Amino acid sequence: MAIVQRTVQAPPDRVFAVLADGWTYSDWVVGTTHIRDVDEAWPQVGAELHHKAGPWPLSLHDSSTVVLVEQDRRLRLRAGLWPLGEAVVDIRLEPEGIGATRVIMHEQFERGPLLAARNKLNDLVLHRRNIEALRRLADIAENAPLRQPVEVIPTISVKDRFDL
Repeated sequence: MAIVQRTVQAPPDRVFAVLADGWTYSDWVVGTTHIRDVDEAWPQVGAELHHKAGPWPLSLHDSSTVVLVEQDRRLRLRAGLWPLGEAVVDIRLEPEGIGATRVIMHEQFERGPLLAARNKLNDLVLHRRNIEALRRLADIAENAPLRQPVEVIPTISVKDRFDL
């Protein structure tokens, strides 16, 4: 299990705008090399982001699915990386002072071989990876021009093959 957090010098709606733009994920999610497609409904519950991860020729094609969303506050994804497994990634945004946001990312493998291989070394690697991911997310939220803001439908959970 990896929990990391970082203060971003941007308000929660701006940070959420980065999360709501599925095409930016390969810019900040470490290990994701290419976004192949993003469902038009992203980041609504059930929408998928189709990605490629890892170096060629070992890259894996899979998708991540929104399982919970709260506008400007939270995004929870089921991130696939089969045949290695699936993780649940929970990203929470908390206002911190004027114009800043505390971003808390929690990632835990839920299924597949990587779940069985979980140990202190794997947790450390995942922790370092997510520290870098939040550094990149902060850089985009603080400095990059963003697309139009997205308003999500206030559905905040989905019952799928996990007990969430």
